[in-house]
Formats: sequence, C-alpha cells, structure tokens
Amino acid sequence: MTMWTREDGDGVAVLTYRNPPRNFLTFAALEELDAELVRLETDPDISVVMLTSGVPGYFVAHADLDELAELSRGPVPRARIWYTAMRRIERLPQPVIAAIDGQAWGGGLELSLACTLRWASADAHFSLLETALGIIPGAGGTQRLARLIGPGRAADVVLSGDVLTAEQAGTAGIVERVLPTPVFQAEASRLARRMASRPAAALAAAKRALVEGSRLPLTEGLRLEAGLFAERLAGPESRELQQDARRRYAEAADDDRITFGDRR
Repeated sequence: MTMWTREDGDGVAVLTYRNPPRNFLTFAALEELDAELVRLETDPDISVVMLTSGVPGYFVAHADLDELAELSRGPVPRARIWYTAMRRIERLPQPVIAAIDGQAWGGGLELSLACTLRWASADAHFSLLETALGIIPGAGGTQRLARLIGPGRAADVVLSGDVLTAEQAGTAGIVERVLPTPVFQAEASRLARRMASRPAAALAAAKRALVEGSRLPLTEGLRLEAGLFAERLAGPESRELQQDARRRYAEAADDDRITFGDRR
C-alpha cells in the first residue's frame, strides 16, 4: 500500500491513511483500502479493525475536489469504489472503528459512518458541507446518518452544512466516544485491544446482528439475532466460557463483584 499502512497487534489491525497535506480521499486511496479489507476478511488473527490518520489535524478532509470536478462532467466508472469500499466496511466480519482526530467533513464523515463505531478526539470536527457546494452527500451520508441518529437530526446536519464539534457530534449520536486529545491515539488503541480480547466469533456475530438487523423489519431482525445467538451458544468456545463463568460464580457465590473481562 502507498497511502494506507497496516500495523497489527493484539488482534487489532490499524489502517493509517496518509495523503498530505489534507488527507483528501481519492479513488486510488479507496481502492487500496478495499483491497486491504478483502485481505482482512479472512485473517484469523484480526478481531477488530481501526481506521485512523497519519496527517495531523485531519481524519479525512473530504473527497478530492479534482475528482469531484471529473464526476461533474459525466459518469466515471472508477467512482463506484466509493460504494464498494463503504459496503465492504459494513460487511467485514470484524467491527471497524473510525478513530477521528481532526477534520472529518464530507467524504471523511461518510467514510466514518460506514464504520461500526466512531471514536473522536476532543479536537475532532464534523460536517456534511455538500449543500454549500450545490450538491448533496453522495457516498451514503444521507442514508447512513439518518439511520444512525434519526431523520430529523440528520436533516439538520445535512441541510445546514454546519460544522459540529466533537462534543456536539457526541450529543447528536454521531460519535460514541469523545476522548482527550493528548491521549487519544493511545486510549483508542487500548480500547480497541480490549474489544479484541473478546471471542472473535462473538464480535462478528454481534456486528452482523447490529448492522444487518438495523436494516430489517423488527420481526426479521429478531429472527436474525435469535439464529446468531443459537449458533454461538452451541459453539465449543461459548460452552467453555459458560462453564468457566459457572465455576467463578460457585467460587464467589456471595460476591457481587464478579466480572467478565476487563473493566472499562
């Protein structure tokens, strides 16, 4: 890879994007990302994927403006990679975390919306600014944001084009965690490793239930969840973990401090 680098450790694959000076997202960058995601789909050593930036002040500024101009002149077959890469993120077995430190506007915010989780530094800022350019979000922004935070709040973000602080994005439900900027990368990495310590098959099943189920009618979503639950419950890994839990409960019958896994 030339614009993305990958570093693995403790079950986490960190994909870092570097396209200075502003980390514009290009067709080539999305093609690279998509190819790496294909490799990750079948990597048994990776339970969690994290997307981050190696350019200070930017996650992804927005889509490359020269490529947007090219699109304005007519169809560009290569542009389909925007759809392909975003859907690949959603369909990847592993949860994907967008670790956002700096600007995430336009296509940068849309990239993060395809991820399972969005964690932001206190200095991050967000916008779907496309209406100011006479266009609308075109890489899933209207659809994914409305599903994430509801149509009314999404309409406010899209129609206004306002820039949201990390705190405002957290209040709106766009990001799930806001972490202090000085320790952002270290803390995001720690949390990702903690997540990766859970059984990989359980993480994959939970992600599938959440992502696919959110797009289904409730009855079908519940059926999907029940099937995945039964599948995991019958697995040897789950049976072993349940047996261990029963043993710990027996050893600490009156101790309400028993926990599963690490504390936050």
